[in-house]
Amino acid sequence: MTRPGTVLSPTVLTLARGVSTVVLDALLPPRCATCDEPVDRPRTLCLGCWSKLAFIAHPLCAVCGDPFETAPPGEPLCGDCLAAPPPWQRGRSALRYDDASRPLVLDFKHGDRLHLAALLAGWMQAAGAELLDSAEVIVPVPLHRWRLVARRYNQSAVLAQALGHATGTAVADRALLRVRRTPSQGNLTRSQRARNVQGAFRVEPRRQGEIAGRRVLLVDDVLTSGATAAACTRVLLRAGAGAVDLLTLARVV
Repeated sequence: MTRPGTVLSPTVLTLARGVSTVVLDALLPPRCATCDEPVDRPRTLCLGCWSKLAFIAHPLCAVCGDPFETAPPGEPLCGDCLAAPPPWQRGRSALRYDDASRPLVLDFKHGDRLHLAALLAGWMQAAGAELLDSAEVIVPVPLHRWRLVARRYNQSAVLAQALGHATGTAVADRALLRVRRTPSQGNLTRSQRARNVQGAFRVEPRRQGEIAGRRVLLVDDVLTSGATAAACTRVLLRAGAGAVDLLTLARVV
């Protein structure tokens, strides 16, 4: 029996999720992952919820993945990336983070809806196919240990493990650490977010070999200002990563 406050590893969560979903699928009729309406297959969305989601597709910025309304010529960059390029090489996201996707993302993040991991990771795999093709190791954005104890799982690590399982790519889910507890980024401005995460991350020295000289795919749930992803990317590059790409489930547009 798991005691209150016990932190569950992504691997244990994946196994537990697999067993529980098989049992539930056998006992209960499948329902939409968002609204609980009946559906034909388990761990899917009903047509109504699916039609409301805004999946991000080309044309988009070659560096941050911000979608364009019309396709500019060549390999386009958005204004933000032209003015101040982020430290990662390529960024992609599956969904716009909006009123339709927010409940799904937050249910997965805070509501123990871990059975959604394979579905959400599948969308990320489609959005970041070229990034996954060249990735040598997947690294999730970490939680501080006290937040991890409170939540019991890191949603980014669960997504990273699902992506690794689907693609066969190695996952280094303990290589990057959050060493300073930071306030929630939710109500902060862009500049406040950047200051908030300064010095908050480091690479575990004993695991530096897992990323040194390798192309890293950094995985997170939501991209907002990019401050957290940028801080993590810089730490990974200083630790010897050959290059860093970024893949998130959703992003603010």
